[in-house]
Amino acid sequence: MPFKPLLRWMSPAGTRARLSVLIFHRVLAKPDPLLPENMHVFRFNAICGWVAKWFNVLPLDVATAQLKTGTLPERAASITFDDGYADNFHVALPILRHHGLAATFFVATGFLDGGRMWNDSIVEAVRDCSAPALDLSSIGRGCHDLTSIDDRRAAISVLINQIKYLPVGQRVEVTEDIGHLAQVQLPENLMMTSAEVNAMHKAGMQIGAHTISHPILARLTEDQANLEIKGSKTILEGLLGERVGLFAYPNGKRGEDYTERDVELVRNLGFDAAVSTEWGASDMDSDPFQIRRFTPWDTSRLRFGGRILSNLRNAK
Repeated sequence: MPFKPLLRWMSPAGTRARLSVLIFHRVLAKPDPLLPENMHVFRFNAICGWVAKWFNVLPLDVATAQLKTGTLPERAASITFDDGYADNFHVALPILRHHGLAATFFVATGFLDGGRMWNDSIVEAVRDCSAPALDLSSIGRGCHDLTSIDDRRAAISVLINQIKYLPVGQRVEVTEDIGHLAQVQLPENLMMTSAEVNAMHKAGMQIGAHTISHPILARLTEDQANLEIKGSKTILEGLLGERVGLFAYPNGKRGEDYTERDVELVRNLGFDAAVSTEWGASDMDSDPFQIRRFTPWDTSRLRFGGRILSNLRNAK
């Protein structure tokens, strides 16, 4: 299928332009048998090749500014990563540079230098638990069969869904309890160090804010949300020695994970643009503080191209 002519037609230059923004999280050094859907080096390399061939890839700050003024080139796209995983630096960065691509990395600052995301605590506890079942009844989280790899995947899914929307402090406490009950030593090297964030920036990548502790902003008071958003911006500006103008809402679903109040907080704190996880593309009339993104999970060139075109049809 001739994707480039279709992209040129669906994503023209100028005032009718549509911006495609890809979102990634981890890029593993090899496929994960437990979570085979997770992005890994081979799939990411293929996707970067397709993106470099089909799109005009722009830094996100440039792309959002040009979208607003109606000056985007045809087939415009940006690449983003959320959370701040160490493999972004060690695995994704070399591939991006090989393909001549730049990306924006949204960092949850509270996990730098040895921290760990709550969902990874669950994954690693279930992965490394040596017992045939993980009994969490003492903390009100049930008993989970771990006999097969499918059972372990099911346990991870159930536990993440149970814990995702708990308050941050309770979320951390419960996931640490799970690690203890699983009798697992949880890893402390999953996230980037401050030095790696700095090196990423010096390599030509953009760094954006993603709160401190990755909370569900909609569940916080206004003061709490303001501290999370402002705090991550301040920490990163101190680390990089320059202004940080981009923000990503944790989880990123409008109305469920963040509200109009949070959009106004981001705007009033002096950011230039912010991204959600609402699928689709953005056009000149889109709110620059709610830029849409999508996750390219497809494993074939044809399916990936089809998803790109589908997202371009869904522009707001």
